[in-house]
Amino acid sequence: MPPDSGRTRARRSGPGRWTCGEGAGSGKDVNRRRRIGRACVRQIVVAVASVVASVGAVVEVREVGGQQGAVGGEWRHYGGGPGNTRYAPLDQIDRTNVGSLQVAWRWKAANFGPAPEFNYRTTPLMVGGVLYATAGYRRVVAAIDAGTGETLWTYRLDEGDRSAPRRNSGRGVAYWEPGRREAGGGGTGTDRGSDPVTGPRIFLVTPGFRLVALDAATGRPVEDFGEGGVVDLRLELGREVDLERAPIGSSSPPAVAGNVVVVGSALPSGGAPPSPEMPPGHVRGYDAFTGERLWTFHTIPQPGEFGHETWEDGSWAYTGNAAVWTAISVDPALGLVYLPVEAGTGDYYGGHRPGDNLFSQSLVALDAATGERAWHYQTVHHGIWDYDPPAAPVLADLVVEGQPVPAVAQITKQTFTFVLDRRTGEPVWPVEERPVPQTDVPGERTSPTQPFPTKPPPFDRQGVDPAELIDFTPELRAEAEEILAQLRWGPLYTPPSVAEESGTQGTLMVPGSLGGANWPGGAFDPRSGYLFVQSATHPSVISLVRDPELSSMNYVRGGGLRLRRGGGPQGLPLFRPPWGRITAIDLNAGEIAWQVPNGDAPDYVREHPALAGVDVGKTGRQDRGGLLVTRTLLFAGEGGGMYAAQGSGGRMLRAHDKFTGEVVAEIELPANQTGLPMTYMHRGRQFVVVAVGARQRPGELVALTLPEGASRLPEARTLPEGAGAGGS
Repeated sequence: MPPDSGRTRARRSGPGRWTCGEGAGSGKDVNRRRRIGRACVRQIVVAVASVVASVGAVVEVREVGGQQGAVGGEWRHYGGGPGNTRYAPLDQIDRTNVGSLQVAWRWKAANFGPAPEFNYRTTPLMVGGVLYATAGYRRVVAAIDAGTGETLWTYRLDEGDRSAPRRNSGRGVAYWEPGRREAGGGGTGTDRGSDPVTGPRIFLVTPGFRLVALDAATGRPVEDFGEGGVVDLRLELGREVDLERAPIGSSSPPAVAGNVVVVGSALPSGGAPPSPEMPPGHVRGYDAFTGERLWTFHTIPQPGEFGHETWEDGSWAYTGNAAVWTAISVDPALGLVYLPVEAGTGDYYGGHRPGDNLFSQSLVALDAATGERAWHYQTVHHGIWDYDPPAAPVLADLVVEGQPVPAVAQITKQTFTFVLDRRTGEPVWPVEERPVPQTDVPGERTSPTQPFPTKPPPFDRQGVDPAELIDFTPELRAEAEEILAQLRWGPLYTPPSVAEESGTQGTLMVPGSLGGANWPGGAFDPRSGYLFVQSATHPSVISLVRDPELSSMNYVRGGGLRLRRGGGPQGLPLFRPPWGRITAIDLNAGEIAWQVPNGDAPDYVREHPALAGVDVGKTGRQDRGGLLVTRTLLFAGEGGGMYAAQGSGGRMLRAHDKFTGEVVAEIELPANQTGLPMTYMHRGRQFVVVAVGARQRPGELVALTLPEGASRLPEARTLPEGAGAGGS
């Protein structure tokens, strides 16, 4: 049965949102309380122009600043541009010819490691006709000819037996060109002008947590960076750790802001940590020329630092995590970097870290040159649901009620989209602190309230509603009700529970700890103001146990009810479809423009004997689909089918109409989409490249383009940097 809502008159002891340049608030208005921080010492002017609006029409905004996406027909950043919009203003491939796409080349990644990697998640960069990608469990860097797929050079650092908590090929690399300024941006960090001696560099974070600088032309380490091209990221971490065995690394590429390389980190999954003591996930900035550490931002504040009091009972001294494991975004014009920070140690039990725990599960904006906090916004107070901000923040220049708003949108596992003014952290629409259910786990103390954005609406299910249980047949419905009767359940933020021998067997969480949304993130179209999000309805059962042999923590995840393959009766999903969605959110209005299932029913559903003769319809797939938006189309994959053993994922890459969600074309890939698609122009032809793989299908890159004759008509058009989107 659902637990009590846990209403309480007690105020939260910690803050939810604190911005720069104002004194302490009264504490009575939850949307304006305690806005303390570093003074805003400069006036910020953000140009948002060429607004074309009429009643019932889609608003179009110029592609400027951090939101503009890929420029010049290249793909210089993990997310296309520094603002992670995953947008490119290319239109050679459009709805009239996208169905004619064919494979131009395939690049095999199977031999770059001691064994083939199947869940291949890299997103290549493309600069100057060369792709830069990672491959294999040793995280080899490869330079690849953009037109032919030929390997130009490779680099691998031999790390021996050094531990790698995230041993995979990673999600890619970063590119840096000395003296280059992003459109609309100024310099950050050390400034040497054009510096003709220093050539472009590739930055890699290795599985063993080292930062490597490579000559982009040759793949050789840059000798005057760090020690022979390498900086050991386990040094100067804020706490002394074992350099060979420490459980800290990263799968995401660093971010480059001017001449500063900003590096996050990742630790092992936090369901059952061996101890409440773990390495901290502090974020650091390094000089792109020399590798010198320029600054450290303590995601767990130290004595005398802002937010320190939110780690009670001295928990700041030993708690770890609070890392930035996903991608970081940059606004070159403001000189700010945006950090989506995970929870502190213990994904589901926070009894060893009482308090609201800043800056865990927050979006934090830093001055890229100094590492000073500009503002932050906490999306979950004292998190115990593993609801980390899982994806790169998306920078978006909006027009809200006729006023230009330079915004940042943070999508979450719990299916909220927090839309904030990226200069100040002020919500674009009100965010309400609402009472949430309270815990009864001994030693735990949950926050009485959590922040709920009033706009946009959630993009997937939140909380458990028995009316939404699977009901294709009466028998399946009855079995689903039997599963639900064994569990605690309720609205969003119903806390984890201890499995009881003769009682409930854990808490059913919707969304589950995998989301909702996850690391693939969203894609933003600056022409329409639409943010596209792929999500999955994937519940989790979270039960807690005491297990001194496993951990010195009071409670860790364990025991309880284990859901079968699909999460519900007879291995089918527990809830009615859709199970995977693509949602278009109009960020100018804060409303959902459209929502469609992402794909057809998985084979294990369509072929299930309990559904013989049942038309299940277009259900969507519970997986991590990758998105790409161009001037003409939205591309969406079905996911790799390997992240949650759901028998999901798929080979189809679909092209959608951006304004309606209509499927324009389906392109069958050689294997399932595992990485995020990207696009570029090369010698007059537009390419779409995506990493693919599947169980027993080693990873590879696949490049798609139009047939030779078709690629010339119509001629491709790219917008120059800073050009208006409303033009031809």
